[in-house]
Amino acid sequence: MSLAKVFTRAQVGITAPEVIVEVHLSNGLPAFNIVGLPEASVKEAKERVRSAMTNTGFLFPEQRITVNLAPADLPKEGGRFDLAIAVGILVASGQLDSQSVIDKEFYGELALNGELREITAILPSVMAAATKSRACYLPLANDVVASLASAAIRVPLDNLKMAWSHLSGQSPLEINQKYHIVQQLPQDIDSATDMAEVKGQEGAKRVLEIAAAGGHNVLFLGPPGTGKSMLAQRLPTIMPKMTDQQALETASIYSILGKPINQSNWKMRPFRAPHHTCSAVALVGGSSNPNDNYIAIE
Repeated sequence: MSLAKVFTRAQVGITAPEVIVEVHLSNGLPAFNIVGLPEASVKEAKERVRSAMTNTGFLFPEQRITVNLAPADLPKEGGRFDLAIAVGILVASGQLDSQSVIDKEFYGELALNGELREITAILPSVMAAATKSRACYLPLANDVVASLASAAIRVPLDNLKMAWSHLSGQSPLEINQKYHIVQQLPQDIDSATDMAEVKGQEGAKRVLEIAAAGGHNVLFLGPPGTGKSMLAQRLPTIMPKMTDQQALETASIYSILGKPINQSNWKMRPFRAPHHTCSAVALVGGSSNPNDNYIAIE
């Protein structure tokens, strides 16, 4: 068939809206056009996909190729659409069966030799795909973090050839590899902020215990050097660990920022420490389309 439809997801904050990659091959002078509000990094996918397919041994169609990223009013950015575009071209050109991509989603940036590179914000994508009961084809480097979403169906890939081999049934891959987050990731628990190390301050510690137990707000007032910041930094250490859902939401933010998820921050409540001179705009972020540049977690 000359028309293909493949599912993937964009990144908007900590959400991952669905994007449908429509690929159409038509007669005419060879051309490769991407529409659907793509930014510069998405438009450059034309060269990455072309080189990846050629260097992997696939036939790149010498036809007029039109790729539509729907919905058209959603801005698309990054290299996360490369794999979905390449798979769409394989289906549209008859090198892959259209039935093999039904109920599947594809994420990943392609290198010129066909290898798949790690992308950011993988966790929100696989969590959203799990709600639709779709399998996620993603870079192998993202699979450990993606495994935190226990309901997701994951197929980790090293390159474009592996995706084709699995989808065509020639070389099935392992689905849902098992990882142990505590054993796989660095054991670097930071014990420098323990409430037990605070000497004195009995009244303040009592207030923090009540606030932590009841989920209350606390306002610290006092001159510099009286221990306000020290106590605030240690408040998360006496709070209960986050639930699985809370931990996944926090891990999604770390995933967007490209920060590692390890034993020191898994199910540990994040602590933000903006400087006391920062403005309200600097604290909450700005611009018409806030992104990860405005998220600060310490």
